[in-house]
Amino acid sequence: MSLGSVPAQLAERLARLGSRLQEIGSVLVAFSGGADSAFLVAAAARALGPDQVVAATAMSDSLPESERGPAADFCSALGVRHVTPTTHEMDRAGYRANAGDRCYFCKSELVDVLVPLAAKLGLAAVATGTNADDALAGFRPGIRAAAERGAVTPLLDAGFTKADVRAASRAWGLPTWDKPAAACLSSRIAYGVEVTPLRLARVERAEVAVRAALDRAGVPLADLRVRDLGGLARVEVDRVALHGLDADPVVASAVVVAVQTAGFEDVTIDPRGFRSGSMNELLGAAPAGSVGTGR
Repeated sequence: MSLGSVPAQLAERLARLGSRLQEIGSVLVAFSGGADSAFLVAAAARALGPDQVVAATAMSDSLPESERGPAADFCSALGVRHVTPTTHEMDRAGYRANAGDRCYFCKSELVDVLVPLAAKLGLAAVATGTNADDALAGFRPGIRAAAERGAVTPLLDAGFTKADVRAASRAWGLPTWDKPAAACLSSRIAYGVEVTPLRLARVERAEVAVRAALDRAGVPLADLRVRDLGGLARVEVDRVALHGLDADPVVASAVVVAVQTAGFEDVTIDPRGFRSGSMNELLGAAPAGSVGTGR
């Protein structure tokens, strides 16, 4: 699709992005499967050619199973090589401790794995899908960790916002253009509660079970988080689904039972609904011992 088929400001940013990618020359894209990194893979393939781009989806306990197949299919459709290196976040004490800077240790592990892989593949740089909104979002220790390790941020450099990513992805016909915001499974575990493979698996089971329960009830659902608060699971769903739960106590009860079946004893449905980064604001304000959740 030509640049003339999108708004002038977006066309300018697309041109700037293409130029930035050409300056870099070749990239290993940290590809989570989300809208931002998917768009970056597609943009790099357009600007550099698919043979100068590799997408890397890190395999670990924190990546939901549901993201793995679609990531491979997306790359295949673009003709871009897809690799799946294993990362070992759990080996980092700071990651397991799950303080407010957990994402720093996660991104450190990711980029520490990808930098030598990029060199081995003959690629000039590791690129992340950080956009301009991310840079203004305040507390993002993962961005700092990636920058310290030399990762490049073409979307940020070109001024792309999340809205720009979605608009350009839609114009290009990318299936990820309207993909709901996603985050690793560890982001569901309250700060201060240790991250373990068992906790991650339990959260994933709970979210799969909630989606299945709502699907059976005919309740549409886009955004969902099951937050592990230690002794309590808090379910956050988007406003449309929340309205469905409010209107039908039987469906709400089915959601609670689904989460309990996944391994949580105490379950509550958050009446405020889904909020990305819903508890990050408590990091600076909460007293010692308090907990919050990530994205």
